Amino acid sequence: MIAYGVIILAGGEATRLPHKLEFAAGDVPMLVRVYRNVSGTHATYVSCSGALPLTLDGQLPCPLVVDRWSVRGPLSGMLSTMSEMTERFAFVVAGDAPHITAPFIDFLVASYRLGDEAIVPRHPQGIEPLAALYDRVAFLREGLPLLRAGEGAPRRVIERLKTRYVEIDDPAMFASVNTPDDYAKLREEFA
Repeated sequence: MIAYGVIILAGGEATRLPHKLEFAAGDVPMLVRVYRNVSGTHATYVSCSGALPLTLDGQLPCPLVVDRWSVRGPLSGMLSTMSEMTERFAFVVAGDAPHITAPFIDFLVASYRLGDEAIVPRHPQGIEPLAALYDRVAFLREGLPLLRAGEGAPRRVIERLKTRYVEIDDPAMFASVNTPDDYAKLREEFA
Protein backbone atom coordinates (compact mmCIF):
# COMPACT_ATOMS: atom_id res chain seq x y z
CA MET A 1 0.00 0.00 0.00
CA ILE A 2 1.28 3.46 -0.85
CA ALA A 3 1.67 6.24 1.72
CA TYR A 4 -0.41 9.30 1.00
CA GLY A 5 -1.66 12.51 2.50
CA VAL A 6 -4.93 14.28 1.85
CA ILE A 7 -5.29 17.81 0.49
CA ILE A 8 -8.59 19.61 0.95
CA LEU A 9 -8.89 22.63 -1.34
CA ALA A 10 -10.51 25.54 0.48
CA GLY A 11 -9.01 28.60 -1.20
CA GLY A 12 -11.49 29.36 -3.96
CA GLU A 13 -13.32 32.62 -4.42
CA ALA A 14 -16.83 31.04 -4.25
CA THR A 15 -18.36 33.96 -6.13
CA ARG A 16 -21.65 32.14 -6.80
CA LEU A 17 -22.08 31.06 -3.17
CA PRO A 18 -19.86 33.12 -0.85
CA HIS A 19 -18.82 31.52 2.46
CA LYS A 20 -20.22 28.15 1.35
CA LEU A 21 -17.57 26.18 3.26
CA GLU A 22 -19.06 27.58 6.46
CA PHE A 23 -22.60 26.43 5.56
CA ALA A 24 -23.99 23.48 7.48
CA ALA A 25 -23.69 20.01 5.97
CA GLY A 26 -25.63 18.13 8.57
CA ASP A 27 -24.48 19.10 12.04
CA VAL A 28 -21.14 20.68 11.04
CA PRO A 29 -19.84 23.20 8.50
CA MET A 30 -19.26 21.78 5.01
CA LEU A 31 -15.46 22.04 5.19
CA VAL A 32 -15.46 20.19 8.51
CA ARG A 33 -17.72 17.51 6.99
CA VAL A 34 -15.26 17.00 4.14
CA TYR A 35 -12.36 16.86 6.61
CA ARG A 36 -14.09 14.22 8.71
CA ASN A 37 -15.05 12.21 5.62
CA VAL A 38 -11.54 11.96 4.21
CA SER A 39 -8.96 12.47 6.94
CA GLY A 40 -9.02 9.03 8.57
CA THR A 41 -5.55 8.13 9.83
CA HIS A 42 -3.69 9.95 7.08
CA ALA A 43 -2.01 13.33 7.30
CA THR A 44 -4.47 15.94 6.07
CA TYR A 45 -3.75 19.46 4.86
CA VAL A 46 -6.17 22.28 4.10
CA SER A 47 -5.15 24.54 1.23
CA CYS A 48 -6.52 28.03 1.79
CA SER A 49 -6.05 31.60 0.59
CA GLY A 50 -5.54 32.98 4.10
CA ALA A 51 -6.80 32.58 7.63
CA LEU A 52 -10.01 30.59 7.98
CA PRO A 53 -12.96 31.85 10.04
CA LEU A 54 -12.75 30.72 13.67
CA THR A 55 -15.88 28.61 13.18
CA LEU A 56 -13.83 26.43 10.82
CA ASP A 57 -10.28 26.75 12.08
CA GLY A 58 -11.05 25.41 15.55
CA GLN A 59 -12.59 22.24 14.11
CA LEU A 60 -9.75 21.36 11.73
CA PRO A 61 -6.85 19.80 13.64
CA CYS A 62 -4.49 19.81 10.66
CA PRO A 63 -1.99 22.11 8.95
CA LEU A 64 -3.36 24.98 6.90
CA VAL A 65 -1.23 25.82 3.86
CA VAL A 66 -1.69 29.29 2.42
CA ASP A 67 -1.71 29.39 -1.37
CA ARG A 68 1.49 31.02 -2.68
CA TRP A 69 -0.18 32.18 -5.89
CA SER A 70 -3.49 33.80 -5.03
CA VAL A 71 -6.45 33.79 -7.40
CA ARG A 72 -4.88 31.19 -9.71
CA GLY A 73 -7.41 28.40 -9.25
CA PRO A 74 -7.09 24.96 -7.73
CA LEU A 75 -3.77 24.18 -9.41
CA SER A 76 -1.97 26.81 -7.36
CA GLY A 77 -3.48 25.47 -4.13
CA MET A 78 -2.50 21.93 -5.06
CA LEU A 79 1.07 22.93 -5.89
CA SER A 80 1.46 25.10 -2.77
CA THR A 81 0.32 22.28 -0.52
CA MET A 82 2.22 19.53 -2.31
CA SER A 83 5.37 21.61 -1.82
CA GLU A 84 4.85 21.42 1.95
CA MET A 85 3.98 17.74 2.21
CA THR A 86 6.35 14.86 2.89
CA GLU A 87 4.11 12.03 1.70
CA ARG A 88 4.88 10.79 -1.82
CA PHE A 89 1.22 10.62 -2.87
CA ALA A 90 -1.61 13.09 -2.36
CA PHE A 91 -5.34 12.59 -2.61
CA VAL A 92 -6.92 15.92 -3.58
CA VAL A 93 -10.54 16.80 -2.82
CA ALA A 94 -12.56 20.00 -3.09
CA GLY A 95 -13.73 21.51 0.19
CA ASP A 96 -17.28 21.65 -1.20
CA ALA A 97 -17.51 17.92 -2.07
CA PRO A 98 -19.23 16.44 0.99
CA HIS A 99 -19.90 13.01 -0.54
CA ILE A 100 -16.30 11.89 -1.03
CA THR A 101 -15.23 9.50 1.74
CA ALA A 102 -12.20 7.54 2.93
CA PRO A 103 -13.43 4.25 1.36
CA PHE A 104 -13.36 5.98 -2.03
CA ILE A 105 -9.76 7.01 -1.44
CA ASP A 106 -8.97 3.39 -0.48
CA PHE A 107 -10.54 2.31 -3.77
CA LEU A 108 -8.26 4.65 -5.73
CA VAL A 109 -5.20 3.54 -3.76
CA ALA A 110 -6.05 -0.10 -4.53
CA SER A 111 -6.14 0.84 -8.23
CA TYR A 112 -2.54 2.07 -8.16
CA ARG A 113 0.03 0.22 -10.26
CA LEU A 114 3.78 0.79 -10.22
CA GLY A 115 4.60 3.73 -12.48
CA ASP A 116 1.23 5.47 -12.17
CA GLU A 117 1.55 9.21 -11.58
CA ALA A 118 -2.18 9.88 -11.27
CA ILE A 119 -5.30 7.84 -10.54
CA VAL A 120 -8.26 9.87 -11.81
CA PRO A 121 -11.95 8.95 -11.66
CA ARG A 122 -13.79 9.05 -14.98
CA HIS A 123 -17.53 8.79 -15.57
CA PRO A 124 -19.93 9.50 -18.45
CA GLN A 125 -19.82 13.27 -17.76
CA GLY A 126 -16.00 13.51 -17.71
CA ILE A 127 -13.09 13.25 -15.28
CA GLU A 128 -12.69 14.37 -11.67
CA PRO A 129 -9.28 16.02 -11.14
CA LEU A 130 -10.40 17.27 -7.70
CA ALA A 131 -11.16 13.79 -6.37
CA ALA A 132 -7.99 12.07 -7.54
CA LEU A 133 -4.74 10.55 -6.29
CA TYR A 134 -1.44 12.00 -7.49
CA ASP A 135 2.25 11.21 -7.26
CA ARG A 136 3.24 14.45 -5.57
CA VAL A 137 6.73 14.64 -7.10
CA ALA A 138 5.43 14.05 -10.63
CA PHE A 139 2.63 16.57 -10.14
CA LEU A 140 5.09 19.24 -9.01
CA ARG A 141 7.41 18.40 -11.92
CA GLU A 142 4.66 18.93 -14.50
CA GLY A 143 2.44 21.44 -12.71
CA LEU A 144 4.88 24.17 -11.75
CA PRO A 145 5.95 24.94 -15.34
CA LEU A 146 2.31 25.09 -16.42
CA LEU A 147 1.39 27.46 -13.59
CA ARG A 148 4.38 29.68 -14.38
CA ALA A 149 3.26 29.74 -18.03
CA GLY A 150 -0.15 31.05 -16.94
CA GLU A 151 -2.08 27.80 -17.24
CA GLY A 152 -4.08 26.95 -14.17
CA ALA A 153 -6.05 23.81 -14.95
CA PRO A 154 -5.25 20.53 -13.17
CA ARG A 155 -6.52 18.77 -16.31
CA ARG A 156 -3.50 20.05 -18.22
CA VAL A 157 -1.19 18.48 -15.63
CA ILE A 158 -3.09 15.19 -15.85
CA GLU A 159 -2.48 15.16 -19.61
CA ARG A 160 1.27 15.24 -18.92
CA LEU A 161 1.28 12.51 -16.27
CA LYS A 162 1.19 8.72 -16.58
CA THR A 163 -2.48 8.62 -15.67
CA ARG A 164 -4.66 5.64 -14.87
CA TYR A 165 -8.37 6.38 -15.26
CA VAL A 166 -10.77 4.52 -13.01
CA GLU A 167 -14.28 4.16 -14.37
CA ILE A 168 -17.11 5.23 -12.05
CA ASP A 169 -20.70 4.49 -13.07
CA ASP A 170 -22.48 6.97 -10.80
CA PRO A 171 -21.02 10.49 -10.71
CA ALA A 172 -23.36 11.63 -7.87
CA MET A 173 -20.60 11.20 -5.29
CA PHE A 174 -18.64 13.99 -7.00
CA ALA A 175 -21.40 16.58 -6.66
CA SER A 176 -20.05 19.84 -5.31
CA VAL A 177 -21.93 22.77 -3.86
CA ASN A 178 -21.60 25.83 -6.09
CA THR A 179 -25.03 27.47 -6.20
CA PRO A 180 -27.93 28.12 -3.84
CA ASP A 181 -29.82 25.28 -5.59
CA ASP A 182 -26.92 22.89 -4.95
CA TYR A 183 -26.96 23.85 -1.29
CA ALA A 184 -30.73 23.40 -1.05
CA LYS A 185 -30.31 19.82 -2.36
CA LEU A 186 -27.54 19.17 0.15
CA ARG A 187 -29.68 20.42 3.02
CA GLU A 188 -32.45 18.05 1.96
CA GLU A 189 -30.00 15.14 1.96
CA PHE A 190 -28.76 15.89 5.45
CA ALA A 191 -32.20 16.75 6.86
